Amino acid sequence: MSMQSHLEELERRHAEMKRKIENALMHPSTDSLKLADMKRQKLKIKDEIERIRHDKTLH
Repeated sequence: MSMQSHLEELERRHAEMKRKIENALMHPSTDSLKLADMKRQKLKIKDEIERIRHDKTLH
C-alpha cells in the first residue's frame, strides 16, 4: 500500500468515526464509555494522519 493510499484510508476512517460519534450524540441512551472509546479511536487516527503528513514534509 502506498503512503498516499494509506493516508486516504485513514482520512476515510476518521470521517466515518466522526459520523458515528455525531450519530451517537443524537441518542441520549448512548453509553458514555462507548462514546469515549470512539472519540479515542478518532483521535488516534487523527494523530496518525498528522504524523504521516509531517513525515512527508520532512522528505
